[in-house]
Amino acid sequence: MINMKNVYIAGIGAIGSMIASRLQKNCRLKVIVDAGRKKRYSEEGIYVNDEKYDFDYITPDDTEPPADLLIIAVKNRHLEQVIETVRSFVGKNTSILSLLNGIDSEQIIGSQFGMEHMLYSFIVATDSVRVKNRTNYTNVGKIVFGEKNSEITPRVTAVKTLLERSGIGVEVPCDITREIWWKFMLNVGINQTSAVLRAPYGVYQKSESARSLMRNACMEVLNIAQKKKINLTNEDIDNYFRIINGLAANGKTSMLQDVEAGRGTEVETFAGAVIRMGKELDIPTPVNEILYAMIKTIEGTYESSILFQGRNI
Repeated sequence: MINMKNVYIAGIGAIGSMIASRLQKNCRLKVIVDAGRKKRYSEEGIYVNDEKYDFDYITPDDTEPPADLLIIAVKNRHLEQVIETVRSFVGKNTSILSLLNGIDSEQIIGSQFGMEHMLYSFIVATDSVRVKNRTNYTNVGKIVFGEKNSEITPRVTAVKTLLERSGIGVEVPCDITREIWWKFMLNVGINQTSAVLRAPYGVYQKSESARSLMRNACMEVLNIAQKKKINLTNEDIDNYFRIINGLAANGKTSMLQDVEAGRGTEVETFAGAVIRMGKELDIPTPVNEILYAMIKTIEGTYESSILFQGRNI
């Protein structure tokens, strides 16, 4: 049986810090950072739900054994940099769990380390929010993951056991590709509209107008997915609202947090990808085109001095 003893995390933002706080007592957890962040985090600490965590921080220059499990939990705009940061910790038997948004991070990471390392995954139904070095959440959510072919392999079982033992929700679906597109459709709808509306989850719990805007953005992904023979339906969109209704009303999407902090967003990963695929398949994407223009305009209003503050690597 595979044993996931050495678990490394790259990315200690809202998602990464929450996951790390759950895993710390159940494995040999190390957080991969650069030298500057190692010094800062070691001095200031990371707080999760007001509890201080002194994680074991390592840098690319440290001599450590390869990870049994490597979890990557950064934003897409940081992925190229993080691939180089984690490279020395990927060994022959390292399994990689990418919690990035979008539909192509596994291919990008796998192109560098080999697709045999990749488990396809995402996290959903969490309401974690990070401000500076403090993360707070009500719902940890669940990590949905599996092999590309959906086979229940020994490493899938080992990762599932570790996550469950750590109090993290887990789902191993029968079609991980469909589920990744399901999450992508959710991100396109809720992340982007919340960033434009400056709306926490409570707005979607009460406002039909906000839900309608979200639904219209999702429908363009649905049309593309169906053209690609991916089994998404209108019922999947309905399920989103049931999830949102269970989140903390003051919880915020990652894109809304980025906009409020003056950080670059993942609009290229969401609307940008929808627009590109729509053009390839001759499917109209007017809602995402408008959202793209609005979010790029918002990004353009940032003061250059704060544009890259608060990066959660």
